[in-house]
Amino acid sequence: ITLTYFFSISTMMKLTILALLSGHAAAFFFSKPPPPPPEPIIPTFETELGVQEPLGFIDPLNFLEDADQERFDRLRYVELKHGRISMLAVLGHIVTSAGIRLPGDIDTSGTSFESIPTGLLALSHVPGAGLVQILLFVGFLELYVMKDVTGEGEFPGDFRNGALDFGWDTFDEETKLTKRGIELNNGRAAMMGILALMVHEMLPSNDPYMINGILGVPFDFNGAL
Repeated sequence: ITLTYFFSISTMMKLTILALLSGHAAAFFFSKPPPPPPEPIIPTFETELGVQEPLGFIDPLNFLEDADQERFDRLRYVELKHGRISMLAVLGHIVTSAGIRLPGDIDTSGTSFESIPTGLLALSHVPGAGLVQILLFVGFLELYVMKDVTGEGEFPGDFRNGALDFGWDTFDEETKLTKRGIELNNGRAAMMGILALMVHEMLPSNDPYMINGILGVPFDFNGAL
């Protein structure tokens, strides 16, 4: 009885150990590895507003490499702002080059607006206090006005702030996209335009509108001052 009991206990222990080993082996050989984590979705911007023929999508400096939507919206906001400033700059350059000035004096010492030249040369003729006022005014616009104050903007650069509308909400989506594309392209052209005007001012001909020289009638646009 003792030997039978001993062998029975020994057999049961062996069977138990064998079952445990078989379970571990099965778990080792047949369990599936955990699935790999999903790859992050990197947005593409080839279909964004402003991607137009013949250039299509172009990013030569790789500003949008691995960029998310937030970074794209930030760059688009900066592009729009610079374009709007450049459009005002080109228009101001053309108006003042035509000899149009505000009436009166720019300061209390009798410096008239008519005596201020056009273009880069104006910076050396505007009184220092006037330049400070211009900088303060631009800073005020940047900090408190030309931004999405109310959080109601529908897209980057939407600064209506629930007040200025000019019928925008009456347009359909296609018209809105068309008008936004026109503003974007005009701003891009103006950025190139004002840069070219500043470069041409520094050329020996002193004529930012080089078409005059090409046509054989060069014109010193500040020569009368």
